[in-house]
Amino acid sequence: MSTSYPGRWLVVNLSMGKIEEFSVLRSEIEHYLGGRGIGALELWRQVPKGADPFGEENVLIFAPGALTGTSAPCSGRTTLLAKGPATGYYLKASVGGHLGISMKLAGVDGLVFQGRAPEPVYLLLAPGVARLERAADLWGLGVKECSRVLKGRHGPGVEVACIGPAGERRVRFASIMTSVYNAAARGGIGAVMGAKNLKAVVVDGSVGKLRVADPSAFARLVQKAREALYNDSLAYDLHRFGTARDVDLLNELKLLPTYNFKKSHLPGEIRSLSGRSWPKLGFLKRIVGCGACIYSCHRFTRIDDGPYAGVYSGGPEYEAVAALGSGCGVTEIEPVLAANALCNDLGLDVISTGLVIQWTMECFERGVLSKEDCDRLEPRFGDGQAVVELVRKIGYREGIGDLLAEGTARAAARVGQGSERWAMQVRGLEHSGVETRGAYSYALAFAVNPRGPDHLHTECLAEFGGTKEAVEVVEKITGDRRYAVPDMVEKRAEIVRWHEDIYAVSDALGLCAFSTTAAYGIDEELAAALFQAATGIPMDAERIMRSGRRIITLERCFNLREGLDPRKEDRLPWRIMHEKQKDLRSSDPIISPEKLRTMLREYYRLHGWDEQSGAPLPETLDMLGLSFVKEELP
Repeated sequence: MSTSYPGRWLVVNLSMGKIEEFSVLRSEIEHYLGGRGIGALELWRQVPKGADPFGEENVLIFAPGALTGTSAPCSGRTTLLAKGPATGYYLKASVGGHLGISMKLAGVDGLVFQGRAPEPVYLLLAPGVARLERAADLWGLGVKECSRVLKGRHGPGVEVACIGPAGERRVRFASIMTSVYNAAARGGIGAVMGAKNLKAVVVDGSVGKLRVADPSAFARLVQKAREALYNDSLAYDLHRFGTARDVDLLNELKLLPTYNFKKSHLPGEIRSLSGRSWPKLGFLKRIVGCGACIYSCHRFTRIDDGPYAGVYSGGPEYEAVAALGSGCGVTEIEPVLAANALCNDLGLDVISTGLVIQWTMECFERGVLSKEDCDRLEPRFGDGQAVVELVRKIGYREGIGDLLAEGTARAAARVGQGSERWAMQVRGLEHSGVETRGAYSYALAFAVNPRGPDHLHTECLAEFGGTKEAVEVVEKITGDRRYAVPDMVEKRAEIVRWHEDIYAVSDALGLCAFSTTAAYGIDEELAAALFQAATGIPMDAERIMRSGRRIITLERCFNLREGLDPRKEDRLPWRIMHEKQKDLRSSDPIISPEKLRTMLREYYRLHGWDEQSGAPLPETLDMLGLSFVKEELP
């Protein structure tokens, strides 16, 4: 029977230059679905405890979802996994574009890169073709130029995933860029690729085909999913204005992180930071979408005049605007567009880049860093030119950029003088652009996220109750729509657990999280039906959500094996837990240690984890089919 996920994976041993094939068992596909799930299983198996993230024992995994390459709406995602350089723990990054679709059409469901090549190489992949090519002439190139050269060499239809100078220099928050402007960012996944001397993965899937097990049933389900997503309240604005559409509204509501999370409001006119203004201001040139996307939320922007004239790139997304703009006190969009374009070409995660720059600005204004420390720059909040220059320095590890390339945790540890208190990070990963002192589900989700405090593991938008669909989801989870309020401790654990499970399912299937945890058009019943029709493996809503929980628990076990102490590390940045955010319209705008402990205990209980230690109970591991991890846990 033809299926969308036969389970054909390749192991690329870079040290030896050998490529071998292995097949994922049908029972493993049933339990882990594909994508992030199978990737997490292989990461557990292949990375030994204590492996150096930059060492040969670490692996780099490319794992398209079980539905990636099909006509299922928003199904073009790929998960990349490794042991992360920023934290030393589990790392997964999800990316859109068209890479995963091309991999599936080339007949490959996953790639595992082992070892380290003796010289720079890239992988060329096509139906019946998998070989390593020399990449010495590509080393040092930015993402745009590297992609251009490889497309010229192998054809304009190939998909390219590559690193820029930041990944080559092992910046601990370097990204892997696919389809030029789509980022697998966060945690340093690009630095792992650079440490392996792997410059790019080039995929030609132009002549491949992908079939599903039950074409007629799948077609009906695809149409049902499309109608549900088109009719969602979020659909129109997401397509027309992108993810940065509400920056000015968030500012008006005093929910926009600014000045390194010291405030949640920027004074004065900030209209140009909002995606709603870019068409009229002339910056928006094209609306684009990932493979199989029906929303097309990505932007393509260019600056036509002024000091940054000619700068063009994909984006920026909301997180780039928050990190490189409002968080740095920058109120005009031009330097944000320029900094975002530079991050994309150098291969840098915009969130961590922006947050380490915010930390630098606060250090400078407090007198902790001098002008001499900052290479004669005076990085103050509101200085967009300094933001752009610091991005460049970080990408090339030049001057102060060498310190900042290590991330806020390591930089603050080296600088000291209390700067740890305004280093907006946990475990080495920078906090993404949600004011968690006013969003308690997000706060809990950030605290337990295995890769660190960000939103791309559990997107809890429903807690704000901003759409009728969001309110209905909260009511489904908790039994009462009154819990669709963000600054409330009660029922946060239930909200987080449901969103975690469906998010893990989304990543495993290759679905964009907007389709399940923002627009809510694809629920667990529809996801299960799509998986069954595509793969031929029987599935229902309860079993697919259990698969999500299995993935979440395995990821926690990976970190426990690496030495994670949840009692100390399931937390938020010091500022979030000890400084009240007085801009917020809340009676108690802080996530105190007591609040967090209350939410954590309930969260652990719901997961079947020990309420004190945060470790999965033996009976929970048995129930989830994870008994094999027991002997390796502390």
